[in-house]
Amino acid sequence: QVQLVESGGGLVQAGGSLRPSCAVSGSIFSINVMGWYRQAPGKQRELVAAVTSGGSTIYGDSVKGRFTISRDNAKKMVYLQMNSLKPEDTAVYYCHEKQFVRNWFEYWGQGTQVTVSS
Repeated sequence: QVQLVESGGGLVQAGGSLRPSCAVSGSIFSINVMGWYRQAPGKQRELVAAVTSGGSTIYGDSVKGRFTISRDNAKKMVYLQMNSLKPEDTAVYYCHEKQFVRNWFEYWGQGTQVTVSS
């Protein structure tokens, strides 16, 4: 029973920073890919960042140089450091896990709202 629980969203002024986190339970955390996606009202859900169990990362073009994803396998946590926030970053941010336990499985968190004001 894998659960992903996001926290750390909120309201921030443009140019500010937030660091939402995702707590993972009910899974073996090491063999997986953790990611952050976001979805704004009326928009498609898009990949923000992802990190493999080996530490490799990818980022969406719109956040490169501003956001940093990281993971702590011992704590079963994943983080998204968001700097230089822009109003267009406003969205619900979702934690995502693709996990290998005999096979690949996918899980989503409930999301945390990030609002960036002008």
